[in-house]
Amino acid sequence: MRVVLQRVSRAEVRVGGQSVGRVARGYLLLVGFAPGDDEAAAHWMAEKVAGLRLFPDADGRMNRGLSDVGGAVLVVSQFTLYGDASRGRRPSFVGAARPEVAIPLYERFIAALRAHDLEVATGVFGAMMDVELVNDGPVTLLLER
Repeated sequence: MRVVLQRVSRAEVRVGGQSVGRVARGYLLLVGFAPGDDEAAAHWMAEKVAGLRLFPDADGRMNRGLSDVGGAVLVVSQFTLYGDASRGRRPSFVGAARPEVAIPLYERFIAALRAHDLEVATGVFGAMMDVELVNDGPVTLLLER
């Protein structure tokens, strides 16, 4: 499981020009799954995201978490995180989980985030999505399990 996390002051995802998910202060998560991923990986990642301290405290140190700042999470499925462009000019996506594996894991990941009392908005799995964000920082992390 791979997650690209961006700390944002706002983020929104649209499908067909219609807003389907948005958050103010918080994290934008681009989430991809591999064939061998399982529910334990989704729960581990939700725990990791919920516990990260990426917001500045009074001294400017990254020492505050989502719950400390009233932050929310926007989760967007992104199978291209498993794209391999090491050969040729067109990436291969054979490292990404098929929808029948990825969709249940995506849903379990979202449920696990919500179990941490986080406000969670989402994109639409498998849809062509337009994502707009305003970085807060910028702070961008690659998380992998």
